[in-house]
Amino acid sequence: MSDPSATLPGTTLADVLRVQIIDGAFSPGQRLSEAALAERLDVSRNTLREAFRVLAQLGLVEHVPHRGVSVASPSTADVVDIYRARRLIECGVLRDASALHPGVAAMRAALDRAERAEAGADWPAVGSANMSFHIALVSLADSPRLARAHDQLAAELRLAFLAIDDPEALHRPFVAKNRAVLEALEGQGPEAAAAELERYLIDSERRVLGAFSRLRRH
Repeated sequence: MSDPSATLPGTTLADVLRVQIIDGAFSPGQRLSEAALAERLDVSRNTLREAFRVLAQLGLVEHVPHRGVSVASPSTADVVDIYRARRLIECGVLRDASALHPGVAAMRAALDRAERAEAGADWPAVGSANMSFHIALVSLADSPRLARAHDQLAAELRLAFLAIDDPEALHRPFVAKNRAVLEALEGQGPEAAAAELERYLIDSERRVLGAFSRLRRH
């Protein structure tokens, strides 16, 4: 059998499935049929099970005895913990950041993409660009370990976003907030940028938790 990730050196089946999950190819809570996926991806079941094991460690899938593997469905407690970790990482990075770091250009490029997508009302693209902004922000620390930790948080958060059926209300407000963070870093310094980001993340958490609360009432 051929590995669908073989065209990208260093890419594993778990990487391929991870991208598909966070891009919304599967819904949170959706059962992943081992037989159907193995056939569609043209891989052995053993290879697929190993990929599931890796994804479970990343918090992206869950194995339920006698029911198989499903895409993880983040709980309210998960969202609270994700945002707690984001504040520790992202605000900590900003407090020690330099506006001259090359990662600032990547933040600006992500913000430009988000604003173009906002103008076209492409809310999934806005969400992806917003997340790219925060990935670029963490790159200001020049720490591969922090980047990996944040990358996992971002993937889990995307699952929470996928469960919310109003992407405009979720993503639109934070385009301007990302610009405020960037302008604070460039114009006022790292402490002001970190304070702006702290308010931003608290607001974002409240919005996501509010959306989760409404979902559970329906």
